[in-house]
Amino acid sequence: MRAEDAIVISLMVIGSVWVLRPLVAALAKRIAGEHRSPVPDPPQRDAIATEVEQLRQEITEMQERLDFAERLLAKQRGAERIGPAHD
Repeated sequence: MRAEDAIVISLMVIGSVWVLRPLVAALAKRIAGEHRSPVPDPPQRDAIATEVEQLRQEITEMQERLDFAERLLAKQRGAERIGPAHD
């Protein structure tokens, strides 16, 4: 066997191992039971969607409260800049 043939064969083996290793690892994980969890069933998806909607509503309410508090603080600071009324 020539040296060039040995190099080509070696590169083919290394390339095959490089390509097949992730596939074999994924297959081994699947056989061992380590695979992706299934898509949630419709009732579970509905429960998650309901919870997400509740969280969105709570965030909206908190944003409104924060805006209100910021307006109050800005109004208070504006009154302090003007100073107390002189009698």
